Amino acid sequence: MQIKIHINDKILYLCNVLDQPLQTLLHHPETVFIDELNGHSVKAMLRELTLPEISTGIFLHQDFDELKKVFFKKFEVVQAGGGLVTNEKNEVLMIFRRGFWDLPKGKRETGETIEDCAIREVQEETGLTQVTLKAPLQITYHTYELGTHHILKESHWFLMNAKAEEALIPQTEEDIEKITWVDPNDIDPYKEKAYASIKEVLTAWRSEKAQ
Repeated sequence: MQIKIHINDKILYLCNVLDQPLQTLLHHPETVFIDELNGHSVKAMLRELTLPEISTGIFLHQDFDELKKVFFKKFEVVQAGGGLVTNEKNEVLMIFRRGFWDLPKGKRETGETIEDCAIREVQEETGLTQVTLKAPLQITYHTYELGTHHILKESHWFLMNAKAEEALIPQTEEDIEKITWVDPNDIDPYKEKAYASIKEVLTAWRSEKAQ
């Protein structure tokens, strides 16, 4: 098993086996590798990822669930739900906020399923009312600081459908400035101005389409 966590502009892999791509990364000088699990090793990995010469971390432990549990204890974990929304023309819905192209998503409320959260957030952020959830697409992880809190956001992404004719209304209180439907052939310039985790979701969508 394996998950990828975006930590600022670095990537950390938690895994219980080293697949071929990770074995290749292992031999790069900018990669740090740790295979011992304890409170000190977690701190050591996070410290190494602050060094300018390090771009990737690989944390290996045979008990993946234990590795994830120990690592996640260092953070306040926040679950979010979001959608990669396409219309009948197979265009994808992109939103622009805080200088980046993004996809609609938001924090799960108490008692809410992650699926209901994803639909609600898409509707609130875009003004769409007729949104159909199709299937799970991807889970992404990224960390950030909120005051003195160390946050790890676990975002559950779903494939969704909506109609191109529906009016799009940016949720300005969430700093959304623009919403647009993008032809899949024109998506690359949007990806270039997106967060790393959003690029990951768009890549997963393309892979899904290719199957």
